[in-house]
Amino acid sequence: MTFPSSPPADTPANMPVNTAASAATPAQAPAQGAAAPATLPRLTRADGEPIRALVVDDEPELADLMRRGLEITGWEVATAHDGFEALKIAREFVPDVLVLDIMMPGMDGVELLQRIRTIYPEVPALFLTAKDAVADKVSGLQSGGDDYVSKPFSMKEVLLRLHRIVQRSGITAPSFGFLTVGDLTLNKDTKAVQRDGTEITLTATEFELLKFLMENPRHVVSKARILERVWNYDFGGQSNIVELYISYLRKKVDANREPMLHTVRGSGYVIKPCQ
Repeated sequence: MTFPSSPPADTPANMPVNTAASAATPAQAPAQGAAAPATLPRLTRADGEPIRALVVDDEPELADLMRRGLEITGWEVATAHDGFEALKIAREFVPDVLVLDIMMPGMDGVELLQRIRTIYPEVPALFLTAKDAVADKVSGLQSGGDDYVSKPFSMKEVLLRLHRIVQRSGITAPSFGFLTVGDLTLNKDTKAVQRDGTEITLTATEFELLKFLMENPRHVVSKARILERVWNYDFGGQSNIVELYISYLRKKVDANREPMLHTVRGSGYVIKPCQ
């Protein structure tokens, strides 16, 4: 498995893309630049890591073009050229957002999204396809897609739509030291925690555990990662320390409310907004 390298130094300055809807050969897909729109914000995950995007298109040149455009915005990008390859990459790469071509041989983008959502149920997706009929757009959105762009398309438009999808997903770093997941807020500076406007008092360790979970919303974090980040593996020999503190948090954060903290059996824990 090979994840993409950094974009070449001679990447051009602008990136309108006009791929023929009649599926011209991949080599004919024009690429006239790769600069991100100046108005786009610089997004990162809440833990400071780059946004991770998985781009899947059976035209390698187009997938590479999309990769370069996203890397210029500071994102980390993996590419695949069929659904089966994409499934393998997704398990290791853990994408924050998907860019999926619908018309692919073997496994189309709709089926691929359904399969990836069995692993990462909350991951947002943008469909990118040569289909432009209204019925096809509706079908793509009904299948679980968060947005839909038809070929030929403008790279600036795609980047803008992807930024908006990611911002809506709640995985990006907030401003001014605040973390927000649903109606739960945490102030890194003042250590104040509120849910639906009600103050929640936490111990120092409970605060660090909740902060780590909120820095990775909708993503399952393993017990090993929690032990490393919150306790630095110094937990006094108590193997159940994570379960113990998760139970403490549940009594305070989820008390008499719809739960936000969830156990994923055999994998770890996840915090996500209530539906």
